[in-house]
Amino acid sequence: MAQLRQRYEEFRKRGAEVIVVGPEGKEAFASYWAKEELPFVGLPDPEHTVLKLYGQEVKLFKLGRMPAQAIVGRDGIVHWVHYGHSMDDIPSNEEILSLLDSLNSGG
Repeated sequence: MAQLRQRYEEFRKRGAEVIVVGPEGKEAFASYWAKEELPFVGLPDPEHTVLKLYGQEVKLFKLGRMPAQAIVGRDGIVHWVHYGHSMDDIPSNEEILSLLDSLNSGG
């Protein structure tokens, strides 16, 4: 999440909002958000409701939820998704910002 915090304003300049969904309960989530002073939205999902809607995988032998990133338009349509195969399999900010630029230009 540090990489998202560092470039958060660049996402906002492209009309995007960063929303991080996690498996923790609301108290733990709120505590972490306050401690880390994260500027974006955090959504606790301990019942895996959002996880199931977006098809995020859970692999118990790899410590739970696999990373997943999605670009969802204001129309509610998922325009891009990346499902990680390990905890290190996360697209760079540059890749996601480039995708946002492409989507914003109609490409």
